Order: sequence, then structure tokens, then C-alpha cells
Amino acid sequence: MAADLSQIVKAYDVRGVVPEQWDESLAELFGAAFAEVTGAEAIVIGHDMRPSSPGLSRAFARGAAARGVDVTEIGLCSTDQLYYASGAFALPGAMFTASHNPAKYNGIKMCRAGAAPVGQDTGLAEIRELVERWTESGAPEPAPEPGTITQRDTLEGYAQHLRSLVDLASIRPLKVVVDAGNGMGGHTVPTVFAGLPLTLVPMYFELDGTFPNHEANPLDPANIVDLQKRVREEDADLGIAFDGDADRCFVVDGHGDPVSPSAITALVASRELARHGGKGTIIHNLITSWSVPEVVKENGGTPVRTRVGHSFIKAEMAKNGAIFGGEHSAHYYFKDFWNADTGMLAALHVLAALGGQDGPLSALVAKYDRYVGSGEINSTVDDQAGRLAAIRAAYETREDVTLDELDGLTVTTADWWFNVRPSNTEPLLRLNAEARDEATTAKVRDEVLAIIRG
Repeated sequence: MAADLSQIVKAYDVRGVVPEQWDESLAELFGAAFAEVTGAEAIVIGHDMRPSSPGLSRAFARGAAARGVDVTEIGLCSTDQLYYASGAFALPGAMFTASHNPAKYNGIKMCRAGAAPVGQDTGLAEIRELVERWTESGAPEPAPEPGTITQRDTLEGYAQHLRSLVDLASIRPLKVVVDAGNGMGGHTVPTVFAGLPLTLVPMYFELDGTFPNHEANPLDPANIVDLQKRVREEDADLGIAFDGDADRCFVVDGHGDPVSPSAITALVASRELARHGGKGTIIHNLITSWSVPEVVKENGGTPVRTRVGHSFIKAEMAKNGAIFGGEHSAHYYFKDFWNADTGMLAALHVLAALGGQDGPLSALVAKYDRYVGSGEINSTVDDQAGRLAAIRAAYETREDVTLDELDGLTVTTADWWFNVRPSNTEPLLRLNAEARDEATTAKVRDEVLAIIRG
């Protein structure tokens, strides 16, 4: 009987518990299927610091090489370092990581040449189908001439490419605390930051896929408490936290207060627009702050609103020739980085912006943080569609609102908005709300939650 991969093949990647849900034998089949679907003559593979990553990565390489594909292994790397290799070498790539998930998980993020995403509609469904068939019928016949497997170091090339995209030549000395969460930021930050006028205070730079200090998910407030405390103790200019595979970054100011990813999106958008002569399209998802499209327009750009999810952002980046895109989840996408997401490049922009003037980060980001958001609030429900219908019924007859269903349900007025989206994998509804003041945000949040949880 064919393996049931429905639990591990997600919308954008492969992810599951090792070895209960998948193991090296399955990884080898994924490598063969990836070679088949991409039709590539050569691919590049990298992995994070999880205990299972080297074995899974090597098994994937064996599977691809058996199909006649030459494999370049870049070893330990961040996800955006793998995207760099895919773009710089013009090769399809596979990254072995489960991002911020606990240590027992692992996964594969796959891309075509030039870091173009592989998702359900762009090859992942075909890869899953092949793997399921081969688990039943046996692995495919090896190619007459197997491919080679070679190693290559890309860390310095990755760092040089990032630094070439941001002018850091004249920044003032800064003290920055970086919490790598025992993830891949501990591997990349020292090389990327080398030579910059920074006093680096490292936290949890030891690569340890068991995450002994805290979960490597900086969007959870509990996971940045150590960073906030250290920034205050060190009297640092700012703090930066990376997730497990270091493709997302989260920023706190010199007071230790979190800077919203929407404010970072607006800040970087203004800088990228300036770099492109005050013209360009900026992509933002529908739950980023009102601040983002406002700042984009003020700086001469064109904002484009999309659904939540990196496959939608990347598709719109390519479709619109956008120069930059940002999400509430602290994913930041750059045209000059093959439309892929890189938290490290966003971090360099923040350092350049802060270091290029004399004020503190709190003052710098204040003009990009204009509204009060609720943050994302999850509610477990029995009937997602029924609850969404109830919310629509409660608001659709009001004269002062507009409704749209680009992604879930968004209700907008002159003074506030909210969005409710169903989870694709769990019986959850996700609420995000924003208004011009804290009292209104709380009122809107509580009204909608009463319907969701009623």
C-alpha cells in the first residue's frame, strides 16, 4: 500500500516528525521525485542544525544522484543561504529544516532554479504522487550514469551578496544584541556582520537543534523575553531575533520594546523605493498594518495587497515585477534576492537606517507605526464556515463598512478593520484587527471574538 503523505506534505513544503512520519528512506524517494519533476541536470542542497538534518539531506542527495543528477551540497546553512545558492548557481534547491518547529520535526523547502517556489500548484503535488507510487512499487530504476555529489561552501558568497544590496559604508557604530535561538543565525551572523562597525552581543549562537533555551519562533512574545532583557542590560541600540532556519527576523528597539513587522515592512519599503528612484511596486499581505500602503504611496510606490502566505507573495512579486514585499510574520522578500525571503537582508536595512542617523530606533520607527493592532488571535471552532457566515451577517448591513473575501473575511471602516481567516490545517479561525486607537481596537476585537466564540 502506498504511503499516506497527507500528514507531511503541506501547501508549501514537507514537514513532519522523524522517524515516525518520515525517515531517510522516504527522503531518498523525495530526492528522486524532485529530480524527476524539475527535470534538472544538477541541484543544490543545504540543511540546518537539527540532529536528523545531515542524514535526511544526504539521503535526498543519493536519491537525486541515482536519477543522474549532479548534486552540490552546501552543508549547514540558513534557508535564505540556500535560496542564494539556488539563485547564484541557477539551480533547483532543497533545504532541510522545520524552521521553528520542535526538535522532533524536520522538513524540506524546495525551489526551482532562481529560488522560484515549489508549492502544491508548482510541483509539490507531483512530487508527492511519485513518492506515494514508489513506496508501493519500489524505487525507480537508477539512471545508466549516476550523478556526482560534491561539497561547496557558500557562506562568504552569500554574505558578500547581501552586503552589496545595502549601503553600510557610513553607518555610525552600533551595539546590537542578536538572539539566534540556537538556530542557523548563529552560523550566518558572524560572517555577514564581519567588518561592520557593530558591537555584537551574541545570544544562543551555539548550533543546537534541540533548542535548549527557548523555541526558535520570535513571533511568540515568550521567546523574545531574554532578548528584551539583554538589550536593556547592555544599553544596546537594538536587538534582533532570528527563527530556527534564520529566514525571518524580529526586531526590538533600545528600550526592549518589540517593533512590529509591519513597521519594518514600511521602513524597508521606503528605503527600497528610494534606491529605485522613488518608483516601484511593493507587495503586502492583507493583515499588515494600514501604515504599509500609506508609506508606500507617500514614497512614490504602488502597494499591492495579497493573500497571506509566501507562495502568494512570491507569485505577486514575479507578476508585478515588485521590488519588495513584506508579511506580518516577519518574512521579507526582495527583487534583488530572486524574489525570495531573507530576514538577514531586512536586518541589514534596519542597521543601515538606524546607523545613518543619530536618533534611537524607537523614534525612527514611530513614523511607520501609526495604528494599534490586536496581533493574531486564534480561536478553536467546530464550524469555520458557519462562524464566518455569522460574522458577515453581523456586519454586512451596516452602511459604514466594506467587506471583501480575498482571504477569509475582511471588514473595513474609516477608523478600523479586521480580518478573520480559517486555518487550512487546524479547526481554527485567526483574527487580526487594527484601529486608530487602543480603545477602538479592543472594542472591535471583543465584538468579533464574541461572535467567533459564541
